[in-house]
Amino acid sequence: MTRLNRDLLKSDYKFPEDLKVQPFPEDLPERVIQFGEGNFLRAFVDWMFDQMNKNNLFNGRIVVVQPIAQGLVDKLNEQDGLYTLLLRGLKDGKATELKEIISSVSRGINPYTEWDEYLACAENPNIEFVVSNTTEAGIAYDKNDSLENKPPVSYPGKLTAYLYHRFNHFNGDPSKGMVIIPCELIDRNGDNLKKIILQLADDWNLSETFKSWIMEHNTFLNTLVDRVVTGYPKDEINAILENLGYDDNLVDTGELFHLWVIEGPKELSERLPFTKVGLNVLWTDDMTPYRTRKVRILNGAHTSSVPAAFLYGLETVGEMMDHNILGKYVRNVIYDEIIPSIDLDKNMLTEFADSVVERFQNPYIKHYLLSILLNSSSKFKTRVLPSILEYQQLHNKLPERLTFSLAALIAVYKDGKVEGNDMKAYREKGEFTMKDDLWALKFFRETWKDFDKSLKSSKNVAQTVLGNSKMWGQDLNNVDGLTEKVADYLYEIANNGIKATIEKLI
Repeated sequence: MTRLNRDLLKSDYKFPEDLKVQPFPEDLPERVIQFGEGNFLRAFVDWMFDQMNKNNLFNGRIVVVQPIAQGLVDKLNEQDGLYTLLLRGLKDGKATELKEIISSVSRGINPYTEWDEYLACAENPNIEFVVSNTTEAGIAYDKNDSLENKPPVSYPGKLTAYLYHRFNHFNGDPSKGMVIIPCELIDRNGDNLKKIILQLADDWNLSETFKSWIMEHNTFLNTLVDRVVTGYPKDEINAILENLGYDDNLVDTGELFHLWVIEGPKELSERLPFTKVGLNVLWTDDMTPYRTRKVRILNGAHTSSVPAAFLYGLETVGEMMDHNILGKYVRNVIYDEIIPSIDLDKNMLTEFADSVVERFQNPYIKHYLLSILLNSSSKFKTRVLPSILEYQQLHNKLPERLTFSLAALIAVYKDGKVEGNDMKAYREKGEFTMKDDLWALKFFRETWKDFDKSLKSSKNVAQTVLGNSKMWGQDLNNVDGLTEKVADYLYEIANNGIKATIEKLI
């Protein structure tokens, strides 16, 4: 089978009619340097630049830098930066699939073997944007990193070396500063990256004029990204390639929904005119409401629904949404308790919630409940606990279903046994492996060990768990009525089962 590459795109090959294909962009200059070559960036950022190029609104390509020693740039270069993207989901209630060849990537660089080539990009006056997604752990300060390393170990170290080389090459020219757009899923990602770069500049004894150039002439943007990217479709790749008629080692898949919130100067929206091609990119001077909306509704709906659905015996988010009891439970949690707990514009919240429900029903995505349960206690603190506390403040009562969700989460750890770094736990359907911080697993094991199904014992469990300030950042026993309510739900789950308890709640 013929491989997807520049020659194929320039040939008279007859591509499938439902595949969107544009001529190979021979003469577009490189304008973006991107740290990360993984599925997410290729299905999100690179796709967006591709849309602008196809409408003659950006006219630039992306140099991709592999942030770790092992990666995909060799495969990317074998295909001349080209790959096939499939976006799939529900649109107006109908299953929809969009297919296109993405051509915004010019080439890939491995800085571990091509350090000089990497630094040469810093000398290119056309490259003015930095994009990254090096996982949440990528934006981290490494005090042992060094400019003498070629490359430095960390992503901030590599970027500092790049910026320092650019600063020196252009003699500190203010116009050669970069616009830096991290996509890592941490709060205030741009601010954090800038802070680390300045710290490294101090550690490495770089000049004060360089630090001033960083602060005054480089723009670090805080962002929020949202799109489920399911990546290489290994379970269906043979059928996909047969339909395409060519070989592609970099096929990528994701959902239709996308949102990029960028906190930064509005004039940048003219240099990066994503919205002019209809992309869901929001430029704002305060991204806080959008982050709150995403964390509380999208992530919070997952975290508050999944423990009960998993104990009930379901396996995927799709099953949960289609279930006559759990599907109603999820919707009630979102519309009746999460949205009323957030003091923001209700139309904005409801519109986003509608899209979340449709995304959860995406027939193309198998999102397993057990994977969402990973590190549940820390997720609950960030995603659900604020909704419980703020609902009570606004309405002078506890939200019934969200309070139940806390009891369901605690019940997931019941009867569990810690083995190594995991827990072997049990639900009615059988044994499963629970993954969480080891200290949390040991805490839950110890808390449940003397449980005897009595109401008194249920209250002891509730008091112990809610009193763990390390887990919640506070003693939740001080929240009026919460301990009693959680204890009652634990008692019902233990004695009547999760199915009867949740059906009674609904």
